[in-house]
Amino acid sequence: MTEVRIAIAGAAGRMGRMLAAEVDRTEGAVLAAGTEPAGSNAAGQDMGELAGIGRRGVAVSTDPAALFAAADVAIDFTAPAATLAHARLAAAAGKGLVIGTTGLSAEDRAAVAGFAATAPIVLAPNMSLAVNLLMGLVEQVAATLDPDYDIEIVEMHHRHKVDAPSGTALGLGEAAARGRRVGLAEAAVRVRDGHTGARRRGTIGFATLRGGDVVGDHTVVFAANGERLELTHRAGSREIYARGAVRAALWLAGRAPGLYDMTDVLGLRSAGSR
Repeated sequence: MTEVRIAIAGAAGRMGRMLAAEVDRTEGAVLAAGTEPAGSNAAGQDMGELAGIGRRGVAVSTDPAALFAAADVAIDFTAPAATLAHARLAAAAGKGLVIGTTGLSAEDRAAVAGFAATAPIVLAPNMSLAVNLLMGLVEQVAATLDPDYDIEIVEMHHRHKVDAPSGTALGLGEAAARGRRVGLAEAAVRVRDGHTGARRRGTIGFATLRGGDVVGDHTVVFAANGERLELTHRAGSREIYARGAVRAALWLAGRAPGLYDMTDVLGLRSAGSR
């Protein structure tokens, strides 16, 4: 089997180091390159040593173009501005890019879709297999239960997370909105404070919690008079995201240009739904 050369943006970060270790232990994958911003103390260091897996002979670069010069697919869990720059480089090189960055705006996502015209790109709010199964369940339940069942999405993450609601929570909201055949932008209630009045029928509410070292908890509540259905996923380790991202990178190698998500990667998309 031909090995897929995988590069990692943000190689010295917590997620970057975890991704490097996951690539190293995955059959059919080889660690090809990694980058950090200019001025990083990690520049020139060996990626294997940074990841705690021993020297691998791949030094951290500060040149983003190196991601696509050395690799078939790059994985990006950085920040929106950096992700857009990497997507632009992927498009220019015609190389694959797996995006796990959260906090992307609607404009950012539209820009990524544009770059996908010339590069295969996987964009997903969450790389976990179980979370993507949860999204499918949420869509199915939302389509089955009428709007008398109020939908609330509750998420909790560690104290250092900078975006809210989480990308996964918004992805769950999109799934619920698809099930209800409404637009999330029109249905979402993301802030409640003060005298808000009664809950408006058919809305999709979000509640955001931050604290401690919580990796990621998400619950979707369907609440009606007399009963409540709750669908919950709790992440105990970021390794689940690394595993999913590397799986996506292997799947993406050699694909035609286009914008894909984890539903495609995992073969969960129903025929005709794209």
